[in-house]
Amino acid sequence: MTTCKSQQPDLSRRALLKGLGACAALPLLGGLFPKSALAQAISTALEQFPTLVPAQKGILTGAHWGAFEAIVEEGRMVRVQPVADDPAPNDLIEMAPYQVHAKNRIKYPMVRKSWLEHGPGAKPELRGADEWVRVSWEHAIELVAGEIRRIQRDFGPQAIHAGSYGWKSVGMFHNCRTLLHRLMNLAGGFTGYAGDYSTGAAQVIMSHVMGSIEVYEQQTAWPNVVEHAELVVLWGVNAQVTLKNSWNMPDHEGQAGFEALKKKGTRIISIDPVHNETAKQVGAEWIAPRPYTDVAMMLGVAHTLYSEQKHDQAFLDRYTVGFEQFLAYLLGKEDGQPKSAEWAAEICGVDAKIIRQLALDMAAKRTMIMAGWGMQRQHHGEQPNWMLVTLAAMLGQIGLPGGGFGFSYHYSSGGSPTAKGGILAGISAGNAPANSPAPIPVARIADCLANPGKTIDFNGRKVTYPDIKMVYVAGGNPFHHHQDTNTLLEAWRRPQTVIVHEPYWTATAKHADIVLPVTTSYERNDLEMGGDYSQRYVFPMHQCVPPQFESRNDFDIFSALAAKLGVQEQYSEGKDEMLWLKQMYDGMAAQARAARVPLPPFNLFWESNNYVRFPVPEANRNWVRHGDFRDNPLLNPLGTPSGKIEIFSKTVAGMGYADCAGHPKWYEPKEWYKGEEAKRYPLSLNTAHPTQRLHSQLDNTPLRDKFAVADREAILIHPEDAKARGIQNGDLVRAFNDRGQILVGALVSDEIRQGAVRICEGAWFDPAEPGKPGSLCKNGNVNCLTFDVGSSSLAQGNCGHMAQLEVEKFSGPAPRNTAHAVPAGA
Repeated sequence: MTTCKSQQPDLSRRALLKGLGACAALPLLGGLFPKSALAQAISTALEQFPTLVPAQKGILTGAHWGAFEAIVEEGRMVRVQPVADDPAPNDLIEMAPYQVHAKNRIKYPMVRKSWLEHGPGAKPELRGADEWVRVSWEHAIELVAGEIRRIQRDFGPQAIHAGSYGWKSVGMFHNCRTLLHRLMNLAGGFTGYAGDYSTGAAQVIMSHVMGSIEVYEQQTAWPNVVEHAELVVLWGVNAQVTLKNSWNMPDHEGQAGFEALKKKGTRIISIDPVHNETAKQVGAEWIAPRPYTDVAMMLGVAHTLYSEQKHDQAFLDRYTVGFEQFLAYLLGKEDGQPKSAEWAAEICGVDAKIIRQLALDMAAKRTMIMAGWGMQRQHHGEQPNWMLVTLAAMLGQIGLPGGGFGFSYHYSSGGSPTAKGGILAGISAGNAPANSPAPIPVARIADCLANPGKTIDFNGRKVTYPDIKMVYVAGGNPFHHHQDTNTLLEAWRRPQTVIVHEPYWTATAKHADIVLPVTTSYERNDLEMGGDYSQRYVFPMHQCVPPQFESRNDFDIFSALAAKLGVQEQYSEGKDEMLWLKQMYDGMAAQARAARVPLPPFNLFWESNNYVRFPVPEANRNWVRHGDFRDNPLLNPLGTPSGKIEIFSKTVAGMGYADCAGHPKWYEPKEWYKGEEAKRYPLSLNTAHPTQRLHSQLDNTPLRDKFAVADREAILIHPEDAKARGIQNGDLVRAFNDRGQILVGALVSDEIRQGAVRICEGAWFDPAEPGKPGSLCKNGNVNCLTFDVGSSSLAQGNCGHMAQLEVEKFSGPAPRNTAHAVPAGA
């Protein structure tokens, strides 16, 4: 009989001491011996740590689109290559040199001319159209610190909005949003935000239904899904696009999971108005409902399950509450209208036979429903997620291997098995002062700026907007991610001062009063985790090139401001960049040691140009989401008041909202193909994630050559819709509605349902008449067309995935696209 041994490396005490001794001598070695000898000493020490993976030929760093090695020649980044462990390298990493050496880098601290000459609040209508004046860093720091002091003194912390929402750049230390909040908390407080644009409606409703936000939770592990799922339904998912990027650095294991399903021959159905890249990649069957009608289609499936007695009543009885109330609605006892497949077909445009067959197929097979987030970025966006969970509960497969539902398979490789090691903790934002104001829902910022004193409902409470006098943005781009750009443009005039940290002249930077040039992540040192869900890697982010022009990193900028405000010691805690990184690494390494995964001391790790690859326990490869809950709901209750799945929520019902009842239901959206707007604007908008960007990031790189049509963002349009308007493939097209107008390039294809059009989000706002609301956006920023209302009184999420519009072939000379131009004086 053999004894099972640990899978962790067997390090002798002598070998470990040898490695640690080499590490301890690193500073001395660096001064006494040539680099070759130092490299040999490091190599000898590293042999004792098999969790480390060396770089192949470049400098280790990375981005939201992947970890990579930078090749630097004569002080310039010239090319990159992916790390050895990346199973699906993202070609977006090839744009790193163009990010560093972009033509529209902000070179120096800049101040808007009218603001500089006449003071805060001067000529706000010229934001986006004014000239710029270069100032010294010393002067810029004085101006910003002075504004923070003035606003805090005269108006209080509620008058400063330091939301700074956005994807920023990777790196646990140089997290610009956290660094900004850290300063503002020390300076007296600020108005922040609640929720996010990605999942604003879902995370609120799921907290009531499932007791967790679900959308960012770990999913049933991919190996388990591949082994056990017999049918995978992709509802509004285009994972081959969205899995390219992650909040941290991606491990790209999600792509391998989809490829394994394809290789096994698992049946996959894609439900989407667009025959998207993922459906084509995995050979999925395509069902194309009308945009914004998913809830009606789900209700038709649910009605079929119940009427055909294919639902799992035993599961509903044991694991859920409130099915009886929902059933009364489903059968039409509330409103006289049964939500049958025929009823659903009339709304969603999918044949009733297909809806019924889908229900029967899902009930007959072990089914995993993978849902995207686009459905909940709509009016009444709470309902699709609630209804999808209800549908999964009726199938009775939640908590079973390969079955149930998941809201994160398309995001950051949810389902990538979790490793065993340590987790990096970044710098803290610190504690908010006792008098800090309540946050506002993030998607309501324009409404807040425009309507101080207005009170709105939000998840069972009232929120009153403060009178914002200053907006401070670091790492965000509201002129990309916020809906109804022209309404934002007008609301943006109300604050007295707008301060922006940016490497590039984005639309947000162009609409600021003070712009401070910051480094890209390749011009500073940092640490980052690889694999948002697997937490399998720790990557060093070595500085590849010096800061370009006069750019500074955010930590140094905020430290300088902290000095002016008298809080520098509290802000920096007496530590510089490398000491902070060492502290972060040491904390992570201590966790790893507790998990019996040894790591070298920080100096050795940093000098080695290696990254960490933690082991993945075999048990984690078979983990099932909600498996413990299914095994014993009494010992493992959900975080809901009942401890069960709440198909009917007394909490939500008790809020009394007319636009969000106590159970999932179909509401007609503000705009859709049957609405009043459709008489003038008959085409329904789908706003997809771009294939060659991360939101607006990388729009100013040569990747545009791969996706631009007529030098603009593309609009995907059905041949019949194009023919009716005299539009041909490649034509320059004006898309418009009452809110705005944009130029786009026609991409005519039958891979979109007739009556719908797709425009990817992320094109930089480029108005033909800067500063004028309603002006034609020459680059195709789709948010000029979307509307700015909350998803409902419950979540106040954004509705950026929908709008009704019309298109026409553009006549006259094509205006020059200046989205990436440097403004006057800069």
